[in-house]
Amino acid sequence: MTSRIVIVLILLGLLLPRPGLAEAAKPSSVALLESFWRDVWAAKNPDAVDKYVTEDFVITSGGKDIRTRAAFKSWLADFQSKIADMDFKVLETFQNEDGSRVVSRLKVTGKNNGLFGLPPDQKPFVLTATAIWAVTPDGRLAHNWVERNAWEVYSQLTE
Repeated sequence: MTSRIVIVLILLGLLLPRPGLAEAAKPSSVALLESFWRDVWAAKNPDAVDKYVTEDFVITSGGKDIRTRAAFKSWLADFQSKIADMDFKVLETFQNEDGSRVVSRLKVTGKNNGLFGLPPDQKPFVLTATAIWAVTPDGRLAHNWVERNAWEVYSQLTE
């Protein structure tokens, strides 16, 4: 009789939820953002944005809000067109405990194809940035706050 009780208790233990298991099964915001960087930025494909961001997405860049997914895609295509031979690298990405915020440090190298309204002289530059993202509970990117070394890049291009 005792061995049956032990077997039942073991089986019940296997079926009961264990602490941390639900969190482990939840998609990682880091993985989400790494896919976004790969599919949108590294691939230079603004149309891939649809897969990742909310319809009412906002990017705050240079103190200016670009609102809606469509406006972001347009901004992104314009920004990417200003960089020839772009090489996009993610230096590190991490998230807060519940995955509602995720942060990446980035490095972009390329040649000037009209950044800052400058003539497209193909002068090389290095841009670094930090991007903080809000992630919805269903795993979509809702807001991005980005800071980049714009002054240093401008200085590189005007020396």
